[in-house]
Amino acid sequence: MAEFVDLWVYLSSTPLFGLTATLLVYCLAQSTYLRLGRAPWANPVLLSVVMLGAGLTVTGVAYPVYFAGAQFIHFLLGPAVVALGWPFWQRRRELVRAWLPLCAAALVGGAAAAGSAGLMAWALGLPWEVVLSLIPKSVTAPVAMGVAEAIGGAPALSAVFAVITGMIGAVSAAWLFPLLGLGSGARDWRVRGFAIGTAAHGIGAARAIHVNADAGAYAGLALAVQVLLAAVLIPLAMRFVG
Repeated sequence: MAEFVDLWVYLSSTPLFGLTATLLVYCLAQSTYLRLGRAPWANPVLLSVVMLGAGLTVTGVAYPVYFAGAQFIHFLLGPAVVALGWPFWQRRRELVRAWLPLCAAALVGGAAAAGSAGLMAWALGLPWEVVLSLIPKSVTAPVAMGVAEAIGGAPALSAVFAVITGMIGAVSAAWLFPLLGLGSGARDWRVRGFAIGTAAHGIGAARAIHVNADAGAYAGLALAVQVLLAAVLIPLAMRFVG
């Protein structure tokens, strides 16, 4: 028993611990997701976060120790987001034809996501810093952190809100879209993808790619447009509010 404890202490303190744990947990989550017939609530990202969080809490491993190894995967987030551009590059001609409706939808959708979050938080009497941290919740986490810092929010808190928003969007989309009358036609998939990319950024886009190629392409496009709009317009808008 003592030898096992010594081995665990050694392994948990090495940088490879975070990398190995993340890969193993995600493979387990992905296998569970497939066995359950790709059920939305069994999203592998959601399951991985829950299992890793529970594991670190039970074992007492500090997050910085875990992240020392997991940072190698974190680094790949950038190339993965850039890779989302390839599907809509393949559809660039149809995107050029529909650029005006897409831009209008992105502007309205982004304003609704940011405005509703801020107004609801303010109406509930939450601290102003929390309100400001919630506003960029529908933008991918790194950009949400930068926007939150620029308008006086807490970047770390904004990152948490962004991840939670992405998870909720990825899990609920399969049930919500049919209620809105969206079927499985080509146009419906494009609408689904653009909506989930607008509201649930990268996590939602990853879910869309798994479901349908067109949905994934439009989700990636919406994600990119929201990054640009949020980075420019939210700080400008908050100058008037503040």
